[in-house]
Amino acid sequence: MRFYLISDNVDTQMGMRLAGIEGIVVHKPDEVRNALNEAMENKDVAVILITEKLVKLCSETVYDYKLNRKQPLIVEIPDRHATSNITETISSYIESAIGLKL
Repeated sequence: MRFYLISDNVDTQMGMRLAGIEGIVVHKPDEVRNALNEAMENKDVAVILITEKLVKLCSETVYDYKLNRKQPLIVEIPDRHATSNITETISSYIESAIGLKL
């Protein structure tokens, strides 16, 4: 079982490769879907790391897999151009889950 990266950024791919994680760099929605489909069908892949920008490009496909498939695990990661503020994201998850605003 291994990790697999789907990235929109060569720098992210190179950093992950240094950590022993192979992957692919894609930019267009159809390329993202194809790479994701191939990774989902590969029985050796346990965790798919996908950059935030690519999740936004193909959010319906990504969330469909997340909701309807048990394996592999899909994890959204920020890259060097990350736009989300992790503190705000966690706070919004807590607020929607339990109705408590932090």
